[in-house]
Amino acid sequence: MVVFSVTRSGTANAGAGALLSISEVSRRTGIPVVGLRNWEQRYGLPRPQRSPSGQRRYREADCDLLLEVVRRRDSGLSLSAAMAQAVASAGRATGQSIFAGVRRQHPDLRVHVLDKKVLLAVTRAIEDECGARAQRPVLLGSFQRQRFYQASAARWSDLARAADLTVVFADFGQSRLRPGPIVEIAVPEDSPLRREWALVCDADDAPACVTAWERPGQDQRRDQDRVFEVLWSVDPQVVRSAARIGAGLATAAVPEITERLSGRLSEEPSPGSADLRRAGGVIERTLDYLSGTSRPGGPDR
Repeated sequence: MVVFSVTRSGTANAGAGALLSISEVSRRTGIPVVGLRNWEQRYGLPRPQRSPSGQRRYREADCDLLLEVVRRRDSGLSLSAAMAQAVASAGRATGQSIFAGVRRQHPDLRVHVLDKKVLLAVTRAIEDECGARAQRPVLLGSFQRQRFYQASAARWSDLARAADLTVVFADFGQSRLRPGPIVEIAVPEDSPLRREWALVCDADDAPACVTAWERPGQDQRRDQDRVFEVLWSVDPQVVRSAARIGAGLATAAVPEITERLSGRLSEEPSPGSADLRRAGGVIERTLDYLSGTSRPGGPDR
């Protein structure tokens, strides 16, 4: 069974605007009520909220998604293919930036200002943990430049062997499905990804991500002195958001992977545990010290 889902913008208000009844959605989309219930049970689409009395409630965005499924199905696609393409299209609508998308959907995440050396250390640590613990993850990496990817290509080739699918973004000449598990996505010159750094390891047993935006005006700086604004998380819900945004961008360039990624990233993960949040707090403080925003003994002197 393939289950589909769409990222909800603003997870803190996921139920906001979920006011439409199932009969109203049926009227607007032309899908019978029994059909809506069957799609939900079999495919996980749509995914309604529930009122205090247990009744299904839908958002305007749910209607838009269902109408897109109907349109694609009418064009000759199977139902599962129409759903996969509609979900991917909705993922792309979150924007062309992984960093901005994660920040918008999870506004409580702290932004750290780190130089490349520290950011690289965080990224390497996540890569190592992903390689050592994650079982068949979806792995996504944004490298800005092809030369940066080539410097890590051997390392990523090793990581890809244990991954379900590996997607890398850089200024490649073209997007392509390479032999093996790596998909290369060419980033256009005007894309925000040209200024972004990202690593996403989406796995049930070892989720982690880091995404960063390079501050402008650093063309004259040495490469190792470049400064980034950084978000990171090991919360499964944040990681899934980052993976879905990256998947939407990837499937726009290589549609052949649409159903594979949509199915793999469909379910809503459980939130991070209290122990995970405590461990995250320690890492947050560590990053503060490494970035120079905290000093032993109190305020800077």
